[in-house]
Amino acid sequence: MAVKKVWQITHSCGHEAERDLGGRPADRRAGFAEWLAKQECTDCWRAAKEGDETEKAAWLEARRATEQAESDAWSERYRMPPLEGTEKGIAWGVRCRHQVLTASYTALVLDGGMPEPEWEQIEDQARTVTRAGWWINQRACEPADLPELLAAATDADRPTENPFV
Repeated sequence: MAVKKVWQITHSCGHEAERDLGGRPADRRAGFAEWLAKQECTDCWRAAKEGDETEKAAWLEARRATEQAESDAWSERYRMPPLEGTEKGIAWGVRCRHQVLTASYTALVLDGGMPEPEWEQIEDQARTVTRAGWWINQRACEPADLPELLAAATDADRPTENPFV
């Protein structure tokens, strides 16, 4: 007698399904069928996963809104100029600029002992870089590298008063 290939599975969610396990070696079918019985059926698993994705998306949206509000308030407080780029790029760039500059301030001034007047020069230099993409590209930089990165920024990263450039 041959080992059966089609198994009737009653899943943990209570749904029943007929599963063809013929693609598995005969000696592993019974164990896999037992494991399947401990799992939710495909439909219930997908429904649960979609709920998780919805909750995750809502949580992420709320967190980004909070970060954006903090970054906007910080930008206004420290007189940072508006950034240039796409709508999404500007929002992301503002958050990145806030994170990069606050991390650099902590590393250089609070932990590194840099005098405040020297930091103010770095801050003034940061105000000249208004391309959102530049700040997005620097989001993973080492905080202590900011002065060198700002010095390396090109004219394309800074605004110009000439509208024909």
